[in-house]
Amino acid sequence: METKNTLLSVENLKKYFYTGKGVLHAVDDVSFDINKGETLGLVGESGCGKSTVGRALIRLHEPTSGNVTLEGQNILDYKTKTDMRKMRQEMQIVFQDPYSSLNSRMNTFDLIADPLVVNKLAKTNKEKEEKVYRMMETVGLESRLAGSFPHELDGGRRQRIGIARALILEPKFIVMDEPVSALDVSIQAQILNLMDDLQKEFSLTYLFISHDLSVVRHISDRIAVMYLGKIVEIADYIDIFEKPKHPYTKALLSAIPIPKYGLERKRIFLEGDVPSPIDPKPGCRFAGRCSECMDICKTETPELKDEGKGHQVACHLYK
Repeated sequence: METKNTLLSVENLKKYFYTGKGVLHAVDDVSFDINKGETLGLVGESGCGKSTVGRALIRLHEPTSGNVTLEGQNILDYKTKTDMRKMRQEMQIVFQDPYSSLNSRMNTFDLIADPLVVNKLAKTNKEKEEKVYRMMETVGLESRLAGSFPHELDGGRRQRIGIARALILEPKFIVMDEPVSALDVSIQAQILNLMDDLQKEFSLTYLFISHDLSVVRHISDRIAVMYLGKIVEIADYIDIFEKPKHPYTKALLSAIPIPKYGLERKRIFLEGDVPSPIDPKPGCRFAGRCSECMDICKTETPELKDEGKGHQVACHLYK
């Protein structure tokens, strides 16, 4: 439900890919809101469509249909290069692989300065240098690394370049597409803490995409759980972990290892195969693997409904 504090509102977002075997429903009727200064975690198995959601929001993938509203403006209505360039300044993305997302022929300074050059936001070379070195300091990159190339740096520093490159345009909203999954655990903690500090300093709003629930719990205010192109549950991160409602969410949480000897959690093993996202049949996408499946689950698609205190779930068990 959109309010005056809502920064980004997504309504009935769809992204289909047309293949020789049929229509692949990568994102199918997804809706959610993100408030100003909030982090919404988006989790799910690999291939569920969560990265496609992030790319569709900023039109790296053109949505098939739906609305994406940033502070009252539907960015899917933008047609001209001028409008798109303005939108790009307000909405940025940090990619999963910090090496493949960086141009190997550009050094650290040029990589961070490139958005300023493209958008003509630095009138002089001195102004450009001041902004780049200030941003390097902000994200924890030593100035001596300005002439270094990506292959000369470790993964943590490469990802700091990616974050600096996104931040230098002073965006309002950033898609974090699994930004720590390719990093060592110790480096993950550093990057997550950096993101938290930057959010407070610049009043940033994040969509944090990950398959790691432990990481999402650390950084998110609310969490959305996605399965095969659809969001099945959205709630406060405490409610998701302590009072999960959807059977798929419960199964995901049961797979998290407990780092204490002697403590055990009842593991929920999912049986059956993941259905094909190509021309999916009516009904709940999770029905074939759900131990609580009913007849209605196989014929009628459940709607995402509020079950109280903003806890939304798409499941016929709560109808």
